[in-house]
Amino acid sequence: MVDHGTPEGLTAENRRLVKEVAQLRAELSALRAEAPSSSVDSATDPTPVTNLTNPEIARYSRHLLMPEIGVTGQLKLRNAAVVVVGAGGLGSPCLLYLAAMGVGRLGVVDHDRVEVSNLQRQVIHTERAGELGVTKAQSARDAVARLNAACRCTAHEIHLNSDNALELLSAYDVVVDATDNAATRYLVNDACVLLDRPLVSASALRLEGQLTVYHHRGGPCYRCLFPEPPPPAAVTNCSEGGVLGVVPGVLGTLQALEVVKVLLDVAPDAPPVLMLFSAFRQPTFRAIRLRGRQPRCAVCGPDATITHLLDYPTLCGQAQHDGPSTLALLPANQRVTCSSYAAAARARVPHLLLDVREPVQFAICHLPGAINVAWSELPGRIDEIPKADPIYVVCRFGNDSQEAVQYLRQAGYSTARDLIGGLHAWSASVDPDFPVY
Repeated sequence: MVDHGTPEGLTAENRRLVKEVAQLRAELSALRAEAPSSSVDSATDPTPVTNLTNPEIARYSRHLLMPEIGVTGQLKLRNAAVVVVGAGGLGSPCLLYLAAMGVGRLGVVDHDRVEVSNLQRQVIHTERAGELGVTKAQSARDAVARLNAACRCTAHEIHLNSDNALELLSAYDVVVDATDNAATRYLVNDACVLLDRPLVSASALRLEGQLTVYHHRGGPCYRCLFPEPPPPAAVTNCSEGGVLGVVPGVLGTLQALEVVKVLLDVAPDAPPVLMLFSAFRQPTFRAIRLRGRQPRCAVCGPDATITHLLDYPTLCGQAQHDGPSTLALLPANQRVTCSSYAAAARARVPHLLLDVREPVQFAICHLPGAINVAWSELPGRIDEIPKADPIYVVCRFGNDSQEAVQYLRQAGYSTARDLIGGLHAWSASVDPDFPVY
């Protein structure tokens, strides 16, 4: 028998408890490893909670003091299931606040892995050892567990697509779109309409963002506002246009707010709005009142023609990811690989290297001898481009350079050719020390 009243007894008891805790942690890790990370069943719980525990009363006391929430509202949050599609700049604060506020079950869908470039805005991830390189869904799940152990968070480490979206999203009460590409945005919208789930959607770019709750209380869906996807070349996301780190933080926090309002049925008579946020100069918010569901909407209208999920990458002309788009606008004879250009440059073959990135990007890094005329300024500065033989055009990813080559050839620069993959391809295939941003 251990004597708990003596220092020796306490030391022995501490050693025993430490050993038991370590064993339990090992068993928990083994169970997590065996469990499928994309299990939909883990998001469901047929037995609702009817009473708050003493620790929950202490934790959520500031909610319980509010007439708008109280015990009834906190139990609604406790029994709710919310899925966040995307654990990036928007999803990070949204997930953290939903967990902190006591939403009982969370799902996070993201197949991408944590990279150092994410950490400027994706505050749910850290640079601590072992976290870089894991899937964002796993990283987010672990962060939620550290914040609120009572919140059950399921990591769906999969690529959401037309084959799995309906089954996965059907296990949740509210869907949050925290992605950054048109194909996934249309996929999630259509799935929510078909499942009759409210959708809390936001986007952020540079110093601006917007937020809307779709398909809720007779309000419009995303297709009511945007029936057809924009041309791929007209779409810019954060990886291409940049974003101030705090801007998606503001929008993602507001997404968490809207989710709670939906779950608690706050202000049921409030009209649907599109909220616009600008961080330029003095931060401002502006709400634009929206019309209800559109009778001619292809997915939520009375004569809907979309009754199943579609091929959204083909529909939108771009892949379902939040990285840079990949365009193919030129024939093969108007494009060269970075390796081929590097060989010509080393051989000192006369040529002109035209960098069509914006000056702010050119200042980050550029290839030797390049002249900088931004693609946005090219029509007004084309007289500055000598008609050299050949002309190589480069940008960051190899998209703007293709459009620039098209324009130059139409203007009589018949030797203009694009560097395939841009400076990212240069770093990968020619010079690994060249900066990547």
